[in-house]
Amino acid sequence: MKYYNNVKTLLCGSMLLLAGGASLTSCTDWLDRDPESIVAEDEAFKNYRNFQGYIEEIYSLVPDKEKVNYCTAWNFGDDAVHNTEGYAHMDHQVDLGNYRDWYNNTQCWLNGDRQSLWRSAWYCIRKCNMGIENIKSLVGTDEERDLLLGQMYFFRAWWHFELMCYFGGLPYIDQAFEATSIPELPRLSFQECANRCAEDFERAYDLLPMDSQGWDETLAGMQTSGKNDLRINKFMALCYLGKCYLWAGSPLMKEFEKTKNGGVAQLLGASANGKTYDYDVEYCKKAAEALGKALDLVNRGQVNYHLAQYKYSIMYDQVSDVNAETCYSDIFWTEKQSWLTPGSTEAIFRGVNSGLNTANWNCAKIFGPKVQGLVAHDKIIHHPTANLVDQYGMANGQPIYLVQNGQYVLNPESGWDPEHPFKNRDPRFYHDFVFDGFHYVLSTDALNADQKKLEYCDLYTGGAMRGVADGSSTGYFIQKLVPHQCNEGDRWYDWDYNFECYLPYMRLADIYLMYAEAMAAIACANNNVNDFKSNKNYCTSLTAVDAINALRDRVNSDDYPMEHIPANLLTTTKSFMDEVRRERTVELSFEGFRWCDLQRWLLLTEAPYTVKYSHEFERLEWGKYDPSKTFEENNTDPKTGKPITDASKLVYPWDWFKTHDPKDAKVGNFHKAELITRRLESKHYWFPLPDKDIYLYEGFAQNPGW
Repeated sequence: MKYYNNVKTLLCGSMLLLAGGASLTSCTDWLDRDPESIVAEDEAFKNYRNFQGYIEEIYSLVPDKEKVNYCTAWNFGDDAVHNTEGYAHMDHQVDLGNYRDWYNNTQCWLNGDRQSLWRSAWYCIRKCNMGIENIKSLVGTDEERDLLLGQMYFFRAWWHFELMCYFGGLPYIDQAFEATSIPELPRLSFQECANRCAEDFERAYDLLPMDSQGWDETLAGMQTSGKNDLRINKFMALCYLGKCYLWAGSPLMKEFEKTKNGGVAQLLGASANGKTYDYDVEYCKKAAEALGKALDLVNRGQVNYHLAQYKYSIMYDQVSDVNAETCYSDIFWTEKQSWLTPGSTEAIFRGVNSGLNTANWNCAKIFGPKVQGLVAHDKIIHHPTANLVDQYGMANGQPIYLVQNGQYVLNPESGWDPEHPFKNRDPRFYHDFVFDGFHYVLSTDALNADQKKLEYCDLYTGGAMRGVADGSSTGYFIQKLVPHQCNEGDRWYDWDYNFECYLPYMRLADIYLMYAEAMAAIACANNNVNDFKSNKNYCTSLTAVDAINALRDRVNSDDYPMEHIPANLLTTTKSFMDEVRRERTVELSFEGFRWCDLQRWLLLTEAPYTVKYSHEFERLEWGKYDPSKTFEENNTDPKTGKPITDASKLVYPWDWFKTHDPKDAKVGNFHKAELITRRLESKHYWFPLPDKDIYLYEGFAQNPGW
């Protein structure tokens, strides 16, 4: 595929037309085609097969956030940090406030080598417009016309919306311009642009089948029956309509709408935190209606989407219960399923896998310890901040901390014990994180002697896995997106495991969360707690509280209990909104949404969300191992003074954890330590546009402060 250097060439240049041709048999046939194939317009648009082939390229250009380069970056919020070898990557540059680095940083999905948001968006928007304008050339049925138009209207809105989330309101491009003309369209405000997106999402909703099963039942869709899971459908359009309205109604967008100047918002004042509960209620009502309608379709079984089950026989190893019909982990990764695209029954919108075994190039190797080469490849590691870990509350439904006056304050109702910091936590804590004493390598036969000393995690302060260069500076590793078995002992990243990973852009849990937020926003505007406790006027019988509790019910079990939202958090509209946001932080952690959430909530520049910190503590549980002695001293026969050679008699620092659950461990001197304070200003609420594009014409203005 040919890329173009700026918006002008993307909108007006002589573009390649890729068509699937008459041999199109599935939604992935484009993978087998010459990427430089040029098909004339009279061929591309003449019949359904060719026209659908033309649209297939748009699916292929949806960026795979995890695999845009050998080691990508997509978590720009307060949720994750890099070790030193990854400091050049975009997530660390965001920490430094160096947003301009996205122009040339090919490790960033905004501008990645393989796929990128910026370049693919403008190219695909043009493809949509060319297709819409040439629909009259189609020789086919009304059904075929509707299916083609519905996909193109959806994608035109989707690409605009994804751009808006990072760059603010833009011109809404709804025609394919000639190469000789420069479209001098003014920048719209975010809300104005969102209105245009909403129109296209509604058009798509009117034209498309309900879900993949609906596609299978159309005459055109029968040609690819059973392979329509990724195709755009009515339910996707409805969910994105709700998301579009919620984003438009968020505090940032409402505040910038007040201060727009020619479509470009002016800089915020010195502090935005006081306005974080100030939503545009009319947009939120529209969001609640669309999202409520979507949830009603789910709850009545009218679509083939439902929450994946959270049933594990071994939680730490993510071994699914034999009685589970679906698996939560399958949303994010699959293994030994012929490189099946992850998503399970929950993924609503996702792109297409870029090919077999691509996850193993490096994505499968960027979350675990690189000490002694325990996880292969380079030493780049994405690991969670301790402040993100602290967002995971307790099994009793309480948050550990409340935010008061810009600080985290211990919640007296939580029951959290600093001497047992990993005990009685939200079940998702045990699924998503690797912590001290965790059994990391299950099969040690292939490990060398030094690697075998790391079979269990040493993540206490000063532990073997706490090195800044090759371990975790925060005290934790992530295993939500890639299982810990991707290591040199278990080797799940080898070819024969068929390991695949993919992050969906939208999944069903997000619909519950957005619906709850929209309802909470209406309650805040009305200052009425009944709006989220009992209001059932938005196309569904679910209240906002019901929506959050549905996600907690999903993870609840006898071994890992999880209670509903406690009564003390339902007494004010703001306390409930805070809990909705915390639930969103936990459920969608590391999926690439946190920066956009802090941004639209007007919290991106506000304490305590600007500080990334670690957890420091002493390990008190050693078993037979004496921490005051070296490994060699611990494994010397006191009678002979010779090293112990019998492997069954060797004593390790993790001796206690062989027979105990790591969550039950007692620790000493548990405290926080600051790692990074992000010196962000109001200009950092938007990424800057490329300088070469803002000089195209006067109306295409740069974002404020850049």
